[in-house]
Amino acid sequence: MKKTSIGPARRRLLQAAALMALAPTLRAQGFPSKPVRIYLPQPPGGAADRLARVLGERLEARWKQSVIIENKPGGGVVIGTQATARAAPDGHTLGLLGSSLSINAVQRKDLPYDSVKDLQPIARVGYYTVALVAAADFPASDIRELIALAKKQPGRLSFGSNGIGTSAQLAGEMLNHMAGIQLQHVPYNGAAKMYTDIVGKQIPMGFSVASSAETFVRSGQLKVLGVTSTKRSPLYPDWPAIAETLPGYEAVNWAGFAAPVGVPREIAQRLADDIVAVLAMPEVAKTMAEMGVEVSPQGPDEFKAFIQSEIRRFAEVTKPLGAPTN
Repeated sequence: MKKTSIGPARRRLLQAAALMALAPTLRAQGFPSKPVRIYLPQPPGGAADRLARVLGERLEARWKQSVIIENKPGGGVVIGTQATARAAPDGHTLGLLGSSLSINAVQRKDLPYDSVKDLQPIARVGYYTVALVAAADFPASDIRELIALAKKQPGRLSFGSNGIGTSAQLAGEMLNHMAGIQLQHVPYNGAAKMYTDIVGKQIPMGFSVASSAETFVRSGQLKVLGVTSTKRSPLYPDWPAIAETLPGYEAVNWAGFAAPVGVPREIAQRLADDIVAVLAMPEVAKTMAEMGVEVSPQGPDEFKAFIQSEIRRFAEVTKPLGAPTN
């Protein structure tokens, strides 16, 4: 049988094709090749800032590259989100974003970016446990009693949140919508002043990240009427879920990483795999629990589907609530 020899030109062509097939794998293996920047649309010192620094520190050790956390607050998280969307799509710039991404997509018509088309979901981290807290002597002790009280005093009760367009505001608006009540929204620039006003009887209640309210609850100054997840949080099992009274109620404050659209798939998957690996570290899990974060990771495709489902769900809830927030 005659052997068929491969000529030099044909050999070079096959070698080039093999290298091209290996290129995505090699590119992902060599990533990151320079410092990674994480934009945070919130100011320093808050829960999101602490989360970014805890994860950034572990990713830095894993990648053997610097991870720079850059706070870009303002515009209802628009400034930091826009910076993420406009960065180079090489995987070396991420944004640690949250529920406001989905909420703004529904409520605002002035966004300088498209929440779906300009951002590429990388990995979801999980949820902050959010609670509706009230003054210790507030007449209602649970959601059922609150609904009854609000129906007797339509438009006279109010709730606080950490700002317009946040998951805390949406939690209150969703409660209004599903319970058929009229709680008035009072936005705050952070939770500290809101707690002071609740304790001082300036406002009866407010939605906030549970970990920041816990000290007031443990001291007896505040009480929890319910948490906004579909089920009781494993971190706070004694606190009832609002959904126990209003089935289907859910207004979670999620956190996750996104990149500018166009990051190569293999790089996006490498980022997601490394973030999930860091979240699985026992010391990170312990820190997350202390921060009131329920770890619930998702990869790029699942996280993208989750964000789109949130946008659809919020659009249904906000339709009867009036004009979008500008």
